[in-house]
Amino acid sequence: MAFNEFKGRIGRDWRDSEPWWPPEPMPAKGTPNVLLVVLDDVGYAQLGCYGSDIETPYIDSLAQSGVRFANFHTTALCSPTRACILTGRNHHRSGMGRVSDLAVAFPGYWGKPPKENGYLSEVLRADGYATYAVGKWHLTPDDEVHMAAPRATWPLSRGFDRWYGFHGGETNQFAPALYHDNHSVRPPRSFESGYHLTEDLVDNAITFLGDLRSVDVDRPFFLYFATGACHSPHQPPRHWLERYRGHFDKGWDRWREEAFQRQIKLGLFPSSTELSPRPPWVRPWDGLSQTEQQVAARFMESFAGFLSHTDEQIGRLLEFIADLGELDNTIVVVVSDNGASAEGGPDGSINDVRMTNLDPADTAEMHQRIEQIGGPLTHNNYPWGWTMAGNAPFRRWKREVHEGGVADPCIVRWPLGGLDEGGLRHQFTHATDIMPTILSLVGVSPPEVIESVVQSELDGISFSPLLSESNTSAPEVHETQYFEIFGSRGIYHRGWKAVTYHPIAPLYDDQNPNALFDDDKWELYNVKADPTEVHDLAEANPDLLKELIRLWWREAERNQVLPLDNRVLWALVHPKPASRTPREHYRYFPNGAQVPERVAVNVRNRSHSLKVEVTIPEGTRASGVLLALGSALGGWSLHFLDGRPRYVHNLYGKERMTIESPHVVFHGRHSVEYSFVKGDGLSGTGSLLVDGLEVARGQIARFTPSGFNGVGVGITCGYEWGPAVGGGYEAPFEFNGSIISAFVETKGEASRDPLAEIEALLSEQ
Repeated sequence: MAFNEFKGRIGRDWRDSEPWWPPEPMPAKGTPNVLLVVLDDVGYAQLGCYGSDIETPYIDSLAQSGVRFANFHTTALCSPTRACILTGRNHHRSGMGRVSDLAVAFPGYWGKPPKENGYLSEVLRADGYATYAVGKWHLTPDDEVHMAAPRATWPLSRGFDRWYGFHGGETNQFAPALYHDNHSVRPPRSFESGYHLTEDLVDNAITFLGDLRSVDVDRPFFLYFATGACHSPHQPPRHWLERYRGHFDKGWDRWREEAFQRQIKLGLFPSSTELSPRPPWVRPWDGLSQTEQQVAARFMESFAGFLSHTDEQIGRLLEFIADLGELDNTIVVVVSDNGASAEGGPDGSINDVRMTNLDPADTAEMHQRIEQIGGPLTHNNYPWGWTMAGNAPFRRWKREVHEGGVADPCIVRWPLGGLDEGGLRHQFTHATDIMPTILSLVGVSPPEVIESVVQSELDGISFSPLLSESNTSAPEVHETQYFEIFGSRGIYHRGWKAVTYHPIAPLYDDQNPNALFDDDKWELYNVKADPTEVHDLAEANPDLLKELIRLWWREAERNQVLPLDNRVLWALVHPKPASRTPREHYRYFPNGAQVPERVAVNVRNRSHSLKVEVTIPEGTRASGVLLALGSALGGWSLHFLDGRPRYVHNLYGKERMTIESPHVVFHGRHSVEYSFVKGDGLSGTGSLLVDGLEVARGQIARFTPSGFNGVGVGITCGYEWGPAVGGGYEAPFEFNGSIISAFVETKGEASRDPLAEIEALLSEQ
């Protein structure tokens, strides 16, 4: 508060002065808490209360005592939906036209929500709430996710008092890349000792709330709880994985039909609703071989166990709030951020980063490793037959704006708020409506200014009028909403929807028809009568379709959607230019924070050397990591094992290539170096040197060309993040000597287009 706002009186000394303290915001006694739960990649049909046979009893109980929305919509993608939920503005207006990892150089796609789009946390904190974020963030560009980065887009700079969770879209559930407030932290335990991220997130959420109530019993809290589940990797604790053994052997076609029948019985859709047909690119379950069915069923068992375990942990959080005596006066909102994900492809994936290296696992390899699926050694994602089933009864899926991508669960519960207990609503609602609805329920008006920044107008509209028992058939409040993700577009307006699917552009050919938008075929649906988009009415209503398309373009211009851009792979290989000075010499420091791959030295398929000066204490056999990058899912590690220096290159979990000295290095000061000389194609020769003398040499048949691992773990010095890159030891495998200095030196230019190089090499074979 400025000095000129002082309300007391200042004299020559305290005797003729009148003191005055600026008032601190404090909501009225009895103001409700807010718990906002954001699930990840959970499709419309995957919760029990939306037709699933997967066990989600705690979330189902929220639906039974709250209001369930049958016609809630998101943006079809992670970061954009989260921006809508937290700001109440459309995603392009917040610079989140796509996930923050794929930011491009246009205002609607910068990946940085501006300060004039205040977060719900900023609004509620200014009104006296304690504000906590736990779990996935994914609202910070990945070039700002490291310990040298500015924190302007991190949770504590956007209205949260405390945060514990992870950046980016995904992380290993057994060894996550974690952050606490503004710094990187290691997981508190190893997966071998029973660690799991979802349990850790709930532990910290409970700690935050307990710390609050230990000091202040009146201050309401806003807890933003965003799980990693059920984004890939689908990694449940073992007992939950085994609980679903054999459960999905019936296959996705039958499961989808049964889920649809349950949805009709639950009243989510009228009996006249048609199940959208299985698309031709999804094979019928009966058309799969027995081996393919076994692998596909195991993928779905992993997903189901992951979701049920998450529900169990959400239940533990709810029970703690109930133990505080505050659950009935806590507004609980549960949503998913988009439809079920098809990123596992037609057959599923045991490590998504293999796709970016153009070397996906085939069915034979996945079947050979079937018992690893769901565990710490795979980054598993189910085949898109299960995606189709998880989005029943709709068409298509995440990253596309047909209903399968944008129609999602939404539940609101508040027993003391007079909500319709067990109510079901069919009015159209959208992710942008969450913020204004919560503000309406807690009695806070959207501020005109936050911290001297004039606020923009909200796009969302409060649907609080739909929540009471007396308003079951009230008219919908959100009548018009555009959609756009990667060039796929849609517009909803008063019961009608125009939509067009646009494929992702190929990587290299800018003149390919997939890069053009004018030729897209628009479809038209009366989604009140045909919510599953089965009957295209475009030819019968050309004038209406033209008007809706014109409306889409007006909304696009108003919301910073333009220019349209469907270049996803292009954005991966052409990231935002670094502001840091290019260099060939990198120094790393023992036991510091892990340095994410995005900002670490780039040694991929490139000549380089790792040089570490160490001291080994007398009477000690050297053991532990000197320098490493990644985990069991891909990377490399230079370490001592039983006194012998060793280098391991882990090719995205597919195979390990090891170069090891036959000689023990005894006590004293030593120089340990690994040198890689790139050969033809993706191969090269690696050499180990101790005190300048070569002690081992070997061939690396295929050095990782394009990304080591996809779970946020970068370079570490003196330890590994885990699970271990190499065999014969367990992370963190800390070095038992002293690291004096550790350098990585590169030689020659890094590939500017690694995917192009891989494609060229494959075409020559």
